[in-house]
Amino acid sequence: MIASVSDVQRYKMIVAYRGTRYHGWAHQEVPPTWKKKVDPPDKFGTGGLPTIYRALAQAIQHVVRHPVAVVGSSRTDTGVHGKAQLAHFDTTQLEIPNDGLRRAINHQLPDDILVRDLEAVSFDFHAILSTTRKRYQYLIWHAEDRPPFLAGYCWHRWQELDVPAMREGAEHLVGEHDFTSFAKAGHGRRSAVRTIYGIDIAYRPPRLVIGIEGNGFLWNMVRIIVGTLVAVGLGHVKPEDVKQMLEAKDRRAARGTAPASGLYLQWIKTDGVKSDDAGEEE
Repeated sequence: MIASVSDVQRYKMIVAYRGTRYHGWAHQEVPPTWKKKVDPPDKFGTGGLPTIYRALAQAIQHVVRHPVAVVGSSRTDTGVHGKAQLAHFDTTQLEIPNDGLRRAINHQLPDDILVRDLEAVSFDFHAILSTTRKRYQYLIWHAEDRPPFLAGYCWHRWQELDVPAMREGAEHLVGEHDFTSFAKAGHGRRSAVRTIYGIDIAYRPPRLVIGIEGNGFLWNMVRIIVGTLVAVGLGHVKPEDVKQMLEAKDRRAARGTAPASGLYLQWIKTDGVKSDDAGEEE
């Protein structure tokens, strides 16, 4: 147990990861019905299903040699990727320089997770409470043939899409709204009111990238927005129907949920400072 704040340092991290083989960011215990092999807990007792949290906590604990709790700004779902997730942890290990600590942690991590930046910060910083806005990207591969080298990293859609109609539908979602219709039932939040600052749709065939920036997101919110906009693009619903979906405040009013494979957490801002996605290709 940590005895004194003066003996503790908080570190802020920017983490990139491919979420394909992980059960999301957050820690999850192994359910009784689980049939697949799971690695045993480490010597600090950190176990559970394969998650980004578990991999990071075990790597950090191996380096600092005491238990740590890793706090992430966004609880990305199973299969969702992160270009610049924001996180922090506290440690009593005060001897290692920042870059040396980053390299040592990366040495312990699997090759699909990387700590891109690490710095010592004051206890005023908190990965969740300091966050002011986030941006997600969703990648759709719009071509007749599926992309064999991007399996697990995009949503393949071969049908014709009306991109201008999708942009028109997206405009109804910008601003402060109750997004109950665009959240998975049982999302667990007291309020479904969120602010979307902007939605942009960039189309350079065969890549169609939907970018969504907001002050926060509900469970599956981005994926439901994408699924609904694709329904607009397919002509299944009209752009103006999106406004009616919002007003219904009923999940059944919106369209399907896009697959997790195409979703990327692009960056997170805290008090005007943005975690950088380093210009990674969309």
